[in-house]
Amino acid sequence: MKPFLFLLVAFLLFSCGKKREIKIIAKNAVTGQPYGGLEYSIVSSKTGLDGEKYRTEASGTLNANGEVLVAIKQRSGRTYSVSVQGPENNCYTNMLVQTFDSPFDQDGTFTFEFAECATLQRKVKNVNCINSNDKIEIYIDNTVHSLLTTPWILNGCADYTTVPTQVPIGNYTLHWIVTKNGISTDYYDSFNLTENEVKLHEINY
Repeated sequence: MKPFLFLLVAFLLFSCGKKREIKIIAKNAVTGQPYGGLEYSIVSSKTGLDGEKYRTEASGTLNANGEVLVAIKQRSGRTYSVSVQGPENNCYTNMLVQTFDSPFDQDGTFTFEFAECATLQRKVKNVNCINSNDKIEIYIDNTVHSLLTTPWILNGCADYTTVPTQVPIGNYTLHWIVTKNGISTDYYDSFNLTENEVKLHEINY
């Protein structure tokens, strides 16, 4: 009888799961300011014979500091994810849905980063064109590294203007290399974009 009782108690404890505290943080990736009032949820899932079953373990609203601390029972055999609904004016997020035991899981703390939108348009013109061998290579990066690292390459007598594009706020750095008559010269520039700002950046070479 005693071994049976021991197994029964062990089974009950195992099926109830272990209690785990989860901290959720939402902040601006550029300014570090908190996002209060965003909705969050913690959802578990389990695959059965009739497909995937989902259950909301916790949900609510982040406080004025953009944080919440909740405790849930983490059960074996279930997958857990944490999500935060981003702000309305948002052009960047590190990840809207983060799972337990992923790189985003920092000892039970899940940090969500967002950044508002600005508008950027770029104009590049070869104002002193020599021949078709002229070339410009343009590299651009920003605070949240949301841009491609591959260069924008234009050859010859380039005259090109991009369409206005929504981009994250923050600091932008540019490096471009102009090659004419077989001689390459490096140039640099930087600027900062704030929320809803509209900017035209021009390179005349």
